[in-house]
Amino acid sequence: MEKIIMVRVGELFLKGNNRKYFVTLLDKNILAALNGLEFRFHSTQNRMYVEKYEEDDEGEILRRLQCVFGVSSLSPAWKVESDFEKIRMLCDEISPKKGQFRVTVNRADKRIQKKSMEIAADIGGYMLSKSPERKVNLFTYDFDVNVDMREDGFSYVFYEKIVASGGLPVGCGGNGMLLLSGGIDSPVAAYCMAKRGVKIYAVHFHSFPYTSELAKEKVINLAKILVPYCGEIELSVVPFTDIQYAIKENCPIEYMITIMRRFMMKISQKLAESKNCGAILTGESLGQVASQTMESIQVTNSVVTLPVFRPLIGMDKTEIIEIARKIGTFDTSILPYEDCCTVFLPKNPVIKPSIEKAVEYENRIPNGAELIENAIRNVEVLQIR
Repeated sequence: MEKIIMVRVGELFLKGNNRKYFVTLLDKNILAALNGLEFRFHSTQNRMYVEKYEEDDEGEILRRLQCVFGVSSLSPAWKVESDFEKIRMLCDEISPKKGQFRVTVNRADKRIQKKSMEIAADIGGYMLSKSPERKVNLFTYDFDVNVDMREDGFSYVFYEKIVASGGLPVGCGGNGMLLLSGGIDSPVAAYCMAKRGVKIYAVHFHSFPYTSELAKEKVINLAKILVPYCGEIELSVVPFTDIQYAIKENCPIEYMITIMRRFMMKISQKLAESKNCGAILTGESLGQVASQTMESIQVTNSVVTLPVFRPLIGMDKTEIIEIARKIGTFDTSILPYEDCCTVFLPKNPVIKPSIEKAVEYENRIPNGAELIENAIRNVEVLQIR
């Protein structure tokens, strides 16, 4: 017998003739996630297996694979030939010698003539004969012996299914440019879009010296936390101070946030197009702040032609925080380093801006297009691995 880790996929079952494309991409993402460890990996019909690994690495392998989108569940298991005598002996050997138990059999290999319940009864009877302190209980049990008999001629015996992230393999849903602030919401938006297969590129707007290097490091650390879910992230740090000065000097104070968001969207679209991104991604939630009212969203959307995806749009803050805690970004997001939005935030921003007024005030900035080009020209590009 050999100890292995069984990897199950979720939605990939539904992909029909395109399934091979999704499975190949998931294979690639799994290998990337396990980079640096010693192991052998292979796929068969409807299952993937991690084998030949160091026993001490099992916990780390499970932890990494739980973050890979496209993986629905995992099981540490023992691999044995689909020979009834060998299966019986293995189940007896690895199981506790006393307690209530049941045997669950999945007979994927239809060449085996016996039915699943017959096989389970046979294994259970053998285990009872070897240890009288064991008792069969199909409903209230201390351990459930699972036997998965696969088409490759091997059976896999395990006790637990560890829930993984599910979703679709990152990369199958195209590329998206995420506006990544140092707050709670945008990292959660990255997680949600990566779960639907989107490859994440990120842009952060940095207003040095009004925002410190610690604020930038905070964003970099958030991106690092997201890497196990999203894969490698290219982060573009945009110098934004000159643009915010120009807005402050030329636009009404209540429209500062609105105009600032429009500049951000224009820059994000240019960066998105350079990376072949099909959408801009934000962490906005409807009504959460002044810049996230329906009217504000319409005004900021009007300056871009790419679709803008807002996966958190219908969530309240409690729901968003729950996901942030789950993926490990929350504690970093609440560190007290200001981002460029909060530094220049007016006391009473407009909550129902109009496109006409936004355009009028924006046109008061004499060199808006030049400011955008200068910001893009001086972008700092970081590869977050």
